[in-house]
Amino acid sequence: MSSAAPSTATNPTTTRGAWMALLAALLGWMFDGAEMGLFSMVGNAAVQDLLEETGKIDQAGRWFGIIIAMFLVGAATGGVVFGWLGDRIGRVRAMSLSIMVYALFTGFCGIAQTVEQLAILRFIASLGMGGEWSLGVALVMEVWPNKSRAFMAGLIGAAANVGYLVVGLVGLVLEVLLKQQIPAWLGNAGFTSDTVTWLTAYKGWRLMMMLGTTPALLTFLIRLFVPESHKWEEEHKTGSTSNWVTADLLGVLLGALGPALIIAVWAYEFVGLAGRIGLTLAGLVIAVVGYTYPVVRYLQRSLIASGSLDKSSAQTTIKLMLLGACLSGVALLGTWGSTQWAARWAGELTGNELQSREWTQIWLAVGAITGTLLAAMMGDWFGRRMSYFMLCILALGSAEFLYAMNASYGTMFLFSSFLAGCFTASFYGWLPLYLPELFATRVRATGQGFSFNFGRIIAAVGTLQTGVLVDKVFDGSLPKAGMLMSLIYVVGMAIIWFAPETRGKPLPE
Repeated sequence: MSSAAPSTATNPTTTRGAWMALLAALLGWMFDGAEMGLFSMVGNAAVQDLLEETGKIDQAGRWFGIIIAMFLVGAATGGVVFGWLGDRIGRVRAMSLSIMVYALFTGFCGIAQTVEQLAILRFIASLGMGGEWSLGVALVMEVWPNKSRAFMAGLIGAAANVGYLVVGLVGLVLEVLLKQQIPAWLGNAGFTSDTVTWLTAYKGWRLMMMLGTTPALLTFLIRLFVPESHKWEEEHKTGSTSNWVTADLLGVLLGALGPALIIAVWAYEFVGLAGRIGLTLAGLVIAVVGYTYPVVRYLQRSLIASGSLDKSSAQTTIKLMLLGACLSGVALLGTWGSTQWAARWAGELTGNELQSREWTQIWLAVGAITGTLLAAMMGDWFGRRMSYFMLCILALGSAEFLYAMNASYGTMFLFSSFLAGCFTASFYGWLPLYLPELFATRVRATGQGFSFNFGRIIAAVGTLQTGVLVDKVFDGSLPKAGMLMSLIYVVGMAIIWFAPETRGKPLPE
């Protein structure tokens, strides 16, 4: 599997430009992973801190699930909006904007005064994070040659999980420094004792969030040194990018009302179970129609502009977007509805002693780095469909093993976390390999942005269900809820056989 830079004989991007594009994208994905891991580690402390003054600390579990769900919905919305922007104005400019959004608003989370403010800020930050994933994948896959795609996909998944690992390591260091050094440093810098207490309380979650502004520096690197995708530039020269119209984004805005409805009915329970299920399905339909609207309108304009009466390619594009969303939804729901709760479970088992949350996150991340690299190679070895099927089996087995075989925190728990991280996160090496292969250049960023990030809406629904299962069905038993949610991988084993096999084929033009 070669990772050699593209030949300028077939690709006008210089070797230096290709490496700069890869470096920028890898750093972006690394910060994405850090952004995702951040709330898994300090979110519970943040919610408890913000709820304590209101006397509603008993709602911490519900709000933890709500904020995760809003984060996932925001990423889904951002994947479509910034994907649209990447197809309209170019991958590089849109990626710079997306990174700036998630960096700044993650930092703003550190000054939130209420749990509602924290939820809104996380939603806005996730808009940029969802966009960065799709734009970075499109840029790298278009700049590097076909023979490097599996290797690049593995790096993409690994980079995000390196960020997840970094957050765990930073958390360990911060916990030690919070006892003496950081309060002393802040005091010497002129902060009042009340401000120091405010910043360092509850495991210093505010400081961790403020550190999330670091990726903003990456935008300067991107704008100065990263070249635009030559494939997009060629498409732009044909004039086809002008068929993307800003007014179509109103469809995305309306589509976002669907997930908002889903979160509301499960968070506030103002209707019965049958009503919640019905409104959830309605919300998913609204989201699908709204989020695909810009692509539908673009394809309609393209057909008119070309004078073509063949609508089959447009219909195929929409079908592939929905199929990709289902494949991503299985992977994301398996992660967010099951293994992402492992760090919280470790804290429950130890009473938040022994830095158990941080070490669990570290071993999940180490496993995930291993799994994403392995999954990308499996895609080349066994084909895209068979590898996905195998990954579903391994993910299901590892998640069940984690929750069924551990009753206490220790070496076996961390080993189980490594295995669960390895196989449940492996899809994040497979998806960046497969999704770009489904779409032509003109709709690639939007198509794969929808496919991957719409899966987050499905995951958001599942995350809300995990909280409901823990609190109301299994009497506080997180392992039972995690084991039940991991059965989603059985659905993935069936869906994958409806997907086209793309191994050995070039990216569609």
